[in-house]
Amino acid sequence: MSVTVEIERRGNGPQDRRWTCPACRTEHDHAAVRRNLWVCPECGHHQRIGARERISQLADERTFVEYWAHLRTLDPLEFVDLEPYPERVREAQASSGSTEAIVAGTATIDDSPCVLAVMDFGFMGGSMGSVVGEKLWRAATSAADEGRPLVAVASSGGARMQEGAVSLMQMAKTTCAVDVLNDARVPFVAVMADPCTGGVVASFVSLADICVAEPGALLYFSGPRVIAQTTRERLPADFGTAERNLELGHLDAVVTRAELKAKVGNYLRLLRGGGQHDGPGRRDSRRRGGRTRRLARAASARVAAAFKDTGSEPVGGGGEAPGASEEPPA
Repeated sequence: MSVTVEIERRGNGPQDRRWTCPACRTEHDHAAVRRNLWVCPECGHHQRIGARERISQLADERTFVEYWAHLRTLDPLEFVDLEPYPERVREAQASSGSTEAIVAGTATIDDSPCVLAVMDFGFMGGSMGSVVGEKLWRAATSAADEGRPLVAVASSGGARMQEGAVSLMQMAKTTCAVDVLNDARVPFVAVMADPCTGGVVASFVSLADICVAEPGALLYFSGPRVIAQTTRERLPADFGTAERNLELGHLDAVVTRAELKAKVGNYLRLLRGGGQHDGPGRRDSRRRGGRTRRLARAASARVAAAFKDTGSEPVGGGGEAPGASEEPPA
């Protein structure tokens, strides 16, 4: 008896070098689309991109330094649907190449220094869990301490259901982070990429000093089908698009991907310019910002206290202090 065994190896077969635009269905060479920043040369459709690709497009070459990469989410609720939550996280890490749904660090954009935080929709739909909230908090407080503007690129489906109320609490936490920036008078620029929905829109991203979006991006709290079923009204065809939000005054600009780096750089220079505010100096601003931080930390401590009986914390990492290379300079 003879047995034939066929082994299929991933990645060893012929690679499809053609890319089909999901909007106009035209085909283009992969390399050409990549050179065009993953924007369709035919219709201008902006393809979704990951956090690392976004950073390479936005930050000046070799200027991005990642921080807080050691943070890992735990499983405070021991949540299981079709599979356990930790298994879903591991699958997302393998498929996206990121440890969480956000990558944060310092960089320069068009020669303007900033703290840069980029969300990754490819990681569990960019859902905002405890680690996402913690990284945004650290990015904001570091920006306030160093006097660097914060630039956040948001692409998210909303709160992470596997973390329940802990995930919803990140809306309050990230809103407090924006308050820290406001108290320190540090600029905050937000870029909304497709899609940007749910708790992210309802918290930090809509509170920026300047809010811009990419063309065609979907931006809303609840989806059009849910709203139509609830209100029993017919919604306009362009409901929730970046262009509609701009018309309604929810955005400051709709910026194409090719112009985004230069525009953000101009915004940072604009917000950084001018003289000192007539009010209290920077030291007084930081002192007032300390109250916001104390309130936020007290709230975080109360949330963490609920997990002491199980021996876990809402944010992973074992409670260990990060290494010197994982924290921004003082």
